Amino acid sequence: MTRVAGIDCGTNSIRLLVADCDPATGELVELDRRMTIVRLGQGVDKTGRLAPEALERTFAACREYAEVIKELGAERLRFVATSASRDAENRDEFVRGVVDILGVEPEVISGDQEAEFSFTGATKELVGTDHMDKPFLVVDIGGGSTEFVVGEEHVRAARSVDVGCVRMTERHLVVDGVVTDPPTEAQVAAIRADIEAALDLAEQTVPLREARTLVGLAGSVTTIAGIALDLPEYLSSEIHHSRIPYAQVREITERMLTTTHAERAAIPVLHPGRVDVIGAGALVLLAIMDRIGAEEVVVSEHDILDGIAIKTAEEVETDKQRS
Repeated sequence: MTRVAGIDCGTNSIRLLVADCDPATGELVELDRRMTIVRLGQGVDKTGRLAPEALERTFAACREYAEVIKELGAERLRFVATSASRDAENRDEFVRGVVDILGVEPEVISGDQEAEFSFTGATKELVGTDHMDKPFLVVDIGGGSTEFVVGEEHVRAARSVDVGCVRMTERHLVVDGVVTDPPTEAQVAAIRADIEAALDLAEQTVPLREARTLVGLAGSVTTIAGIALDLPEYLSSEIHHSRIPYAQVREITERMLTTTHAERAAIPVLHPGRVDVIGAGALVLLAIMDRIGAEEVVVSEHDILDGIAIKTAEEVETDKQRS
């Protein structure tokens, strides 16, 4: 087993995984997994820049994670940055801050690379199971983008499109700096139109409708699962590999789009940082299920972060063999 650390810095959250990993099998023994809502992508869709306060929130989380990594003694750290930092004009400022705190340069990866990591993390333990029909469609609904990957044991086709829960909320639901609560029918229709256009784009390169098992990743999907399961708090063990039927996804989406901020905030499993963006995230998932005719979504807690750890452990092992 190789002890590695992976950080996934997205548009809405930054997450850390420290794990002992078998590079041959992809088996992970989790030592520490944590998530902080930093909203790094605050305003990026409109301004094209990372806001100073968003950078400071992110750097504060990095300082916390640096302590955890040092304490657990990971052999190698890999820091992957996704949608928001790809889009920002001042991403060099972000890179410098991360290097100063963690000693590694963040890899600002492409959407296709992001999809590859997500597929590896989500399907490594599903590939050998008889009750999961293939091919898989892995859908990672993030804050700024959504990744689509179709494959069996390996990726066959992948595409990243610029629809995510934060981007759609900021683009369509924020009026004079305030999130419309609840959104109007016209606002919801505008979000849906953007999602449908993105799905058209994704289908140009990814055969979405060939999928036999839909696997959903990231906070919007896992939160919907937690609500569907009526959990008293966020319980990863209950959410992981749960199967949420289409009818429940539709009901929860309608609920998230017709309730007030206070009503959503009272849901025990809903993280405070997702209260304003869960409606848009749920709408993305529902539109995908409508498009491919999915009867259910299999929810995975193993995602891009696990893929980062597995790939990092493989690199460590390769370097040892070379030396």
